[in-house]
Amino acid sequence: MAGAASLMLSTLVAPSFAGNDLPDLGTAAVNTFSLEKETQYGDAYMRVIRSSAPMLNDPVLSQYLTELGNKLVAHATGVKSPFSFFLLRNDEINAFAFFGGHVGVHTGLFLNADNESELASVLGHEITHVTQRHMARSLEAQQKSSPATIAGMLGAILLTIAVPQVGMAALATTQALSAQTKINYTRQHEQEADRIGMQILVEAGFDPDAAADFFAKLASRYRFTSKPPQMLLTHPLPESRITEARNRAAQYPHRRIADSLDFQLAKARVQVRFSSYSDNAALDIFDKQLKQHNYSFQSAALYGKALALMRLKQFPAAEAIVDKLLQGDDDNLFYLDTKTDLLLERQASAEAIALLEHQRRLKPSSQVLNANLANVYIEADQAPKAIPLLEEMIFLDKQNPLPYQLLTAAYNKMGDKAMEHFVNAESLALNANYSGAIDQLNYAYRFSENKPLQLARIEARIRQFRQAQKLFDELKK
Repeated sequence: MAGAASLMLSTLVAPSFAGNDLPDLGTAAVNTFSLEKETQYGDAYMRVIRSSAPMLNDPVLSQYLTELGNKLVAHATGVKSPFSFFLLRNDEINAFAFFGGHVGVHTGLFLNADNESELASVLGHEITHVTQRHMARSLEAQQKSSPATIAGMLGAILLTIAVPQVGMAALATTQALSAQTKINYTRQHEQEADRIGMQILVEAGFDPDAAADFFAKLASRYRFTSKPPQMLLTHPLPESRITEARNRAAQYPHRRIADSLDFQLAKARVQVRFSSYSDNAALDIFDKQLKQHNYSFQSAALYGKALALMRLKQFPAAEAIVDKLLQGDDDNLFYLDTKTDLLLERQASAEAIALLEHQRRLKPSSQVLNANLANVYIEADQAPKAIPLLEEMIFLDKQNPLPYQLLTAAYNKMGDKAMEHFVNAESLALNANYSGAIDQLNYAYRFSENKPLQLARIEARIRQFRQAQKLFDELKK
């Protein structure tokens, strides 16, 4: 997926010019490509990414990333639609944005950012690509040279996500604009994203020096390597660009920003569970931090050690650490999620249910608590109790694959074949597998005899999926 992400970004990014007084073009230049069309393509791209990329459905990390992203979006202008932030399991340092407010982040960003402000600086930049409609503006500019460019480019990008070799070949046939014109246009986008992104960063309460710090660190680290990280390929970093970031940051009052415990906990979780570190190497990282007192938060280093011990199946030692952490911070979602895993490991489902039900009374809308509690109900043969929790999660976020997966498991435990197939159809549709979804609905239909309302619902959904498949196929042309 790194290649697909790079392709989407390659139409947007290039080195920036000097100066900090660019006009804010926003959406004024976009006439051809409507917001409705952007939403359609964004939804299509997202479905293909779910089916082909190593997406993370980790509720704790997803909630952390979403809350951080929304904190930045709250200070952005030109927001036309809700944003969606998602994680890809990939050690490459990269992030990308595309139609419909979708922002993808590689886990490699967590591995290489030293603090939350550095991560936020990347998100602010990508948010600006969306709010300023850079992809639509780029396509519109290219359409001036060739009326077929937009249709060709959009279909090629979609194909490239699904089948990289085919899509790249298709894309090559649509490059009607001269290389120089394209470079000039994308430089403008990148400079605009740098400038507005820093405004968002500062207004959201983060360190304005973070952008320059992060990119300077990357440029220095990979200066003499033959294969730079994906972010440096899609976001070139000449010295002038880093200098411009420093100059912009200098225009804001200097202030010390305290690091975030949640960021450090998220980073530790990625290091242990979603990186290429071996079990013992992960444990060594946190043992060394604790021994040398080389950490931003001792609790984050302890949390990382507990996760590493779990990977090594040293569950009592891991649980002792997590219990100590909970004593000092009893409603921390990172700790509660891990405590739940440990309780399930020793088959203490009643204790897990009591813990999560108590916390849910305090935070009834927490997706982390609801997902964990639903999962424990299913494991404890109390699947009917999981149904309303998962239905609420789906109501709040219809694009989240996790509650559909858990709901399918719940109906399986209950022996409700009709609903198991029905929900599984919805899950397949999220991955653009409409034919598979229709097959599942046909199975659901067979198990729904003498239930006229359910039969009618299934028939309606089959029609909707057929129409969705038709529209999806048209987008690829």
